[in-house]
Amino acid sequence: MRKARPPHVRDTRESRLLLVLLIAIAFALITVDIRGGEDSPVDGARQAAATVFGPIEDGVSSAVDPVGNAVSAIRDSGERHDRIAQLEKENAALKAKLGSDDRNRSRLKQLDKMLKVAGQGQYGIKGAEVIAIGAAQGFSWTITIDAGANDGIERDMTVLNGDGLVGRVTTVGPSTATVLLASDPDFTVGTRMEGNDELGFAAGQGDGPLRVELLNGKAKVKKGDRLVTFGSQADKPFVPGVPVGVVSRVDPSSGDLTRTLYVTPYVSFTKLDIVGVVVQAPKKDPRDTVLPAKPKPTPTPTVTVTVTPSGQVGDGQFTQEEQ
Repeated sequence: MRKARPPHVRDTRESRLLLVLLIAIAFALITVDIRGGEDSPVDGARQAAATVFGPIEDGVSSAVDPVGNAVSAIRDSGERHDRIAQLEKENAALKAKLGSDDRNRSRLKQLDKMLKVAGQGQYGIKGAEVIAIGAAQGFSWTITIDAGANDGIERDMTVLNGDGLVGRVTTVGPSTATVLLASDPDFTVGTRMEGNDELGFAAGQGDGPLRVELLNGKAKVKKGDRLVTFGSQADKPFVPGVPVGVVSRVDPSSGDLTRTLYVTPYVSFTKLDIVGVVVQAPKKDPRDTVLPAKPKPTPTPTVTVTVTPSGQVGDGQFTQEEQ
């Protein structure tokens, strides 16, 4: 008696034939679709499929995105760490280049002070030397630095030193760049006041103080108040938190929409030597943390003389009063 062949064998052969047929049809449809372009006869079917499966894809994407974002954050963190490490290496090389003789000791102090500011604000900076100063005729206040595109410098990057805001990069060559100083009358930067967060715009006035227009005409401000950069969209041309200067004069409030201040900049624009270009913006706004520590009141000795009822002068007592 012949043993019956298992039915699953017949099904397997038929399945294989069906699979081959489906593959052939699929290749045919792909060919027609590619040749048809936007007028492909299967475009309608493709759109219908997208309508059916689109919500499912969105759900899967929503579930996967947090993972993808986490991986991206880790990758970006690694890239940032590598970039900062490279900048530290380059700045160390600049320090070695400056040497330790008498001529360069002050420059080393400038570099150390600038690196401290960069650390406080979490700015990734490329150190550079000022190699030329633009003519001041026509109120054109610029400097040329010995770093350019080959060093990662780009147009509209913030430039600072150990005191505060120097300016912004305007033109870039392979190995040099031009910086427009904050003292130039064409220079404008958004500012934020320490403490009350009042916003304004500072403009250069050549060798005079910066002129600041506060957006709030009724803002309470006094001599000695301090300002930092507010920051720009995408951190160009200005990163936030860079010290700008100290209020030296306040125009009386006249009921206008804005209020005018005059600010003495922290930076001495006629003594620039070592500067830093911010090539890596901080991950968060440092706000007022980069401002220098406020000076403590200095006690001054005073003498108190005691007079007795008999008219005799008692021993003098020294006390100290804070100014």
